Amino acid sequence: MGAIITLALLGIGVLYVGLFKANKALLPVSLLGLLVALGFEISLWHTDAKPIYNGMLVFDHMALSFSILCILTTALILLLSKAYFREISSNVAEYYCLILFSLTGALLVCAFHNFAMLFIGIEIMSVALYILVGIRRKDLSGNEASLKYFIMGAFSTGFLLFGITLLYGATGTFAINGVAEYLIQNPTEVSPLFYGGVLLFLVGLCFKVGAAPFHFWTPDVYEGAPILITSYMSTVVKVASFAGFLRLFGTVLVPLHAYWTPVLLGVIIITLFVGNISALLQSSFKRMLAYSSIAHAGYMLFAIVGIGATSTAAIFTYAIAYSLASVAAFGALILVKRNLGSDQIMAFNGLGKKNPLLALTITISMLSLAGIPLTAGFIGKFMMFNAAMSDYHIILLILAVVNAGIGVYYYLNVLAHMYFRPSDDATEAIAVPLNFKVVLLLTAALTLVLGVYPDCIVSLF
Repeated sequence: MGAIITLALLGIGVLYVGLFKANKALLPVSLLGLLVALGFEISLWHTDAKPIYNGMLVFDHMALSFSILCILTTALILLLSKAYFREISSNVAEYYCLILFSLTGALLVCAFHNFAMLFIGIEIMSVALYILVGIRRKDLSGNEASLKYFIMGAFSTGFLLFGITLLYGATGTFAINGVAEYLIQNPTEVSPLFYGGVLLFLVGLCFKVGAAPFHFWTPDVYEGAPILITSYMSTVVKVASFAGFLRLFGTVLVPLHAYWTPVLLGVIIITLFVGNISALLQSSFKRMLAYSSIAHAGYMLFAIVGIGATSTAAIFTYAIAYSLASVAAFGALILVKRNLGSDQIMAFNGLGKKNPLLALTITISMLSLAGIPLTAGFIGKFMMFNAAMSDYHIILLILAVVNAGIGVYYYLNVLAHMYFRPSDDATEAIAVPLNFKVVLLLTAALTLVLGVYPDCIVSLF
């Protein structure tokens, strides 16, 4: 709980720092606050996990792991913001404040033990993002993205609340352990309200993670938002949402596994094909990453369908691999767009000769997203496919392999542009600031280390 309180106070403190025009202190203060929050989370690792505040929250290993990942990913994203926010506006305290408030909501989602806290966490996380997506007031695409995100978010919240209402009507409790007890005590007499609530819950959470056919908002919102905000949404928000997804469907609703599994299987198949085929047709690097994030949501759902003892480790490993690669990819996109004014894949032409180091980090990122061996992405995909195999979902596995092949094609297409396509202009090499070098090299190194030594993560569970 110390981390949540720290982040909430930090968000308010950052506003006061901005009020006194100390903009240069915003980044150091934010990173220091994240470090303190990280310390609180780590300090709880060897303690007995018990629900606190009348069963509202629980900080078990799953909650702590996903919370730590969200904090570290946010720190990497903020490191990239040193000059980025100042290029957009002279008043940047609001950016840091809203990101920190959104992170607070993400931590609540990771540790929820009561449906009321899940709803509060999702809303805190989302409301801040509604503003961040459209914070460039004169950018029409950003305004459109913000409005679309708000409207679709309101619809998903409606489904989620209706689902919570039906589950409460059937069980008489908002506590997830109470819901679990209800299923154990009534294995053959589950109320029809409960089944409806599960389906509506599934719809609401699929909206949040961007799974098809509830993905309509994802490409437009990701494209219209500032690149750093897109990076945050595609990593921290997705990771926290999957933590909530896993806690509910991977623990509480396991007795009804046979009921919701066919529905989720259909969602996974649609998500994989929609995400990968749409990404294959894109010429914009940013929009390609947006559609590929939909496909990655489909892969992460594998561990929930094939729920078992390794599901938490599988989703967590995949989340780390995806987060590291995405932060590196979006960071590289910021540099390319800043220097060339374009986010098209063609803007990467000749980058391998002009900026070998930058091209190398992008290469590692793309290979990890494609699931090539010796990268963290390969380990994540292997664990997901292994989860599907454990329940003998052979058809799903075959379709997933086909989609993985499609993904390899459009990720390697970026590498082809960097190394085998000549640049159309005579611009000099792209300057890479120190903060970008630190983030890009760190993410690349961790991607390779986790690809070679995955046990350092898997052994935690």
